[in-house]
Amino acid sequence: SSHPNIKANFPPYGRDFVDHEPTGRFSNGELALDIIAEKLGFTDHQPAYMSDKANGEMLLIGANFASAASGYYNATAILYNTISLSQQLENYREYKNKLVDITGKSNASSRISRGIHLISAGSSDFLQNYYINPLLFTTYTPDTFSDILLNSYDHFIQNLYELGARRIGVATLPPIGCLPAAITAFGHGNNHCVARLNNNAISFNNKLKHRSQRLTRRLSKLKLVVLDIYNPLYTLITEPAENGFAEVRRACCGTGLLETSILCNQHSIGTCSNASQYVFWDGFHPTEAANQILADKLFKSGSSLIQP
Repeated sequence: SSHPNIKANFPPYGRDFVDHEPTGRFSNGELALDIIAEKLGFTDHQPAYMSDKANGEMLLIGANFASAASGYYNATAILYNTISLSQQLENYREYKNKLVDITGKSNASSRISRGIHLISAGSSDFLQNYYINPLLFTTYTPDTFSDILLNSYDHFIQNLYELGARRIGVATLPPIGCLPAAITAFGHGNNHCVARLNNNAISFNNKLKHRSQRLTRRLSKLKLVVLDIYNPLYTLITEPAENGFAEVRRACCGTGLLETSILCNQHSIGTCSNASQYVFWDGFHPTEAANQILADKLFKSGSSLIQP
């Protein structure tokens, strides 16, 4: 049996976004990626590749291939009936062919090689698969599981590189043990971040750095930057008041302890009225206010991707 698609294309998701439209973004407003795109000078949001907006001239500003609850591990995507990384790669290949049709071959190639590719994955592999899937956690230690994810990451980067991508930023895992849903599920009733989960994330992130350095050495024209999201988010969570936030354990939507996707809806009792006071929008995802701070940090650490 597969879960209903994990989606966020209904209120109150998007209530603080342009036109107050839910767009499938897991937040009350913009994601860190949207904010980074604006800082880069884009005036429109990159359309989701699978939406009807993604055609003709709109494709020239890029597209978003991501799919919620997907991951480095293809089985995670299958479990949640979302678009796997290998399918996202096929979509990207198709996108590249459409660019060639619109602008001609050499123009398309230079758009791809000058374009910035941003990747963020892994949280779902751990939180929505590994930790809750006895088949996985009895078979693999967190250490071997993260090696499997990193092999998938390695192939993915090589494939993107073969398709012409040269500038790639990859986000680390966040402090997954501090997400409200993770504390509710794994915190044994206390309200602190779950150290075991955070330690798994730190160890994954260290391997991600090593693997990325190795890829950079092997692929001569690759600019690959690891974007640290762990530390800035951990700081917001452990020092909320200093950063202008009032609430960090409960998310804005519903009870704020576990809800995500279909459990966070217009009828969720208790949804907060002022999301900018909250670090988390739902049990897994930051609010736009938190994303704004994360985007500033990520933008600085990724500045080398922008240099000519």
